[in-house]
Amino acid sequence: MDNLLIGENYMKKSTQLMLEEFLGRYPMLKKMKENIVFATEMLVNCVQSGNKVLVCGNGGSAADAQHIVGELMKGFVKKRNNKSEKRERLSAAYPEISEVLQEAVPAVSLVGEAALISAFANDNSFDFGFAQGVYGLGQKDDVFIAISTSGNSKNVVLAAKTAEALGLKIIGLTGRGGGELKDLANILFDAPGKSTYEIQEYHLPIYHVICLMTENELFD
Repeated sequence: MDNLLIGENYMKKSTQLMLEEFLGRYPMLKKMKENIVFATEMLVNCVQSGNKVLVCGNGGSAADAQHIVGELMKGFVKKRNNKSEKRERLSAAYPEISEVLQEAVPAVSLVGEAALISAFANDNSFDFGFAQGVYGLGQKDDVFIAISTSGNSKNVVLAAKTAEALGLKIIGLTGRGGGELKDLANILFDAPGKSTYEIQEYHLPIYHVICLMTENELFD
């Protein structure tokens, strides 16, 4: 197994093993190995620099956006009870709470903001709802995960363009060649499959392994 780099450091052997086991289960995704490593590095750097992750998509991809946030914001396969300044402050004030809460990869699903999206759609245009979320919450060097099986969903593309202009790093989860997101994403996962449901079936294991590897790199 070749050593894989995360920034200037080598990825943990246990993280490399996770990736190799994943590729063994999904050999059709072996061409994505390098991008999986790059995406993991991007998320690790995002957390270590004090930034956050924003995610959006439509329909089944909206559910995937919320799924990703769920895996990032709490323990995936680890308890994530690392020592941190935040935990020490909470423990000093309320130890019974500190014992339960877990370290997180700060992440927000833009699809959960129903009031914002519906208000913006009513006042302006539905197409710009996610873009408004990115504009309001996004900061330079945050990570924006854009999910669209065609790569051409207008509201997702407009959000990605907003993210690009504001200096966010963009991960695209697409299919069918990547569509417009292909030229906007820093890292693109163009899943195999012709139909929407086939592409979505590959999106889940792709983001699962990235979340799994990110957690393993960040938390003891």
